[in-house]
Amino acid sequence: MNKLAAYDIVRNPVVTEKSTMASEYNQVVFDVAIDASKTDIKAAVEQLFSVKVKAVNTLVRKGKVKRFRGKVGVRNDVKKAIVTLVDGQSIDISTGL
Repeated sequence: MNKLAAYDIVRNPVVTEKSTMASEYNQVVFDVAIDASKTDIKAAVEQLFSVKVKAVNTLVRKGKVKRFRGKVGVRNDVKKAIVTLVDGQSIDISTGL
């Protein structure tokens, strides 16, 4: 996998209160491509950040139905990946992708 394909899979880190608390358990949360599999996500994170991944958990947040001036629209679905790293390794997301 080339670096450009890895950036297509791992979009951006999720910085919330909950994801910051997950960093205590050696976990990092990323927004990922909706069609990415767990093995794709694992390979992309290992290549981009030079770390060893222990496990990948994923979830899909369904897009909400919104109305604007009487017109109905649907927001896009978002897939998140909770990546657990091997003990002793970490990713500093503040430096950017």
